[in-house]
Amino acid sequence: MKLVILDRDGVINHDSETLIKSPAEWIPIPGSLEAIARLNQAGYRVVVATNQSGIARGLLNMMTLNAIHQKMHAAAQSVGAEIDAVFFCPHAADESCDCRKPQPGMLHSIAGRFDISLKGLPMIGDSLRDLQAGFVVGCTPYLVLTGKGQKTIEKGGLPPGTTSYPNLAAVVDHLLKAPALVHTA
Repeated sequence: MKLVILDRDGVINHDSETLIKSPAEWIPIPGSLEAIARLNQAGYRVVVATNQSGIARGLLNMMTLNAIHQKMHAAAQSVGAEIDAVFFCPHAADESCDCRKPQPGMLHSIAGRFDISLKGLPMIGDSLRDLQAGFVVGCTPYLVLTGKGQKTIEKGGLPPGTTSYPNLAAVVDHLLKAPALVHTA
């Protein structure tokens, strides 16, 4: 099975300093959904791993988060893309959970659900915490310069082996030119 793990805000859709709190605020980055469709066409399964502290902070509830994800799935399907699963951490940064990136718990859950090794799987994000979470479990880190990506690269301290690309579409171009990694459990 070929699998790619994506952060949501800043990778698939435009990010917001005040968080994405409603379906109306979820706006795809041009070309991101089409990039997911190209991954699907090449045999990749696509999983989203996203921190959603707005739930713990009372900025949105589960019904609203589900509506945001329903909009994302519908928008993806409208261009022939399929997002296989969305994993999220609902906790605030100060809750010391193991699922909030940069902790690896959410990625371990993905490995368990799909019965797959994470070693070498692409982890695509726009923030250091995305890349750190992926790196500690053996994923290959890819930084997109959309969302918080430009600030992330300027701050430095990226995990070894991180490569950066202008956007998700450019990462997908790279992945589809590289020999496919097939993982077994």
